[in-house]
Amino acid sequence: MTTESPRWFTSSYSGGGGQCIEVAADLVSVGAVPVRDSKYPAGPALAVPAGAFAAFVAGVKTGEIAGSPRR
Repeated sequence: MTTESPRWFTSSYSGGGGQCIEVAADLVSVGAVPVRDSKYPAGPALAVPAGAFAAFVAGVKTGEIAGSPRR
């Protein structure tokens, strides 16, 4: 895949409640967005195809994803 180390971050909307995911968007150039549980940073990460992650984010922003606030 790549030898780059992912730069993990959480959303500024997460509020620090401990129920967050972290993403490493700096690896989109290899076609994937790694996602992990922020409570277990040493645990496994799921590599989501970049296009699927972009569609997910778009759905959250428009409110099409159930349970997400409309903006």
